[in-house]
Amino acid sequence: MQMSEATYTVTGMTCEHCVLSVTEEVGEIDGVTGVRVDLPTGAVTVTSDQEIGVDQVRAAVEEAGYQLAS
Repeated sequence: MQMSEATYTVTGMTCEHCVLSVTEEVGEIDGVTGVRVDLPTGAVTVTSDQEIGVDQVRAAVEEAGYQLAS
């Protein structure tokens, strides 16, 4: 099984609640096996067992109330 990992930058996160919201929403994407969020930098690393499109990640981040940096 091919594992895939990609890192995105999320803007607007200010606290651990933000981290939990983003982790929960991104973690619900089909194929995602792990989500790591670094609050100080806004880096969100997504590990998956299939290719995850940036549009899927963007939609999940927006559902949590934040934005992907362009």
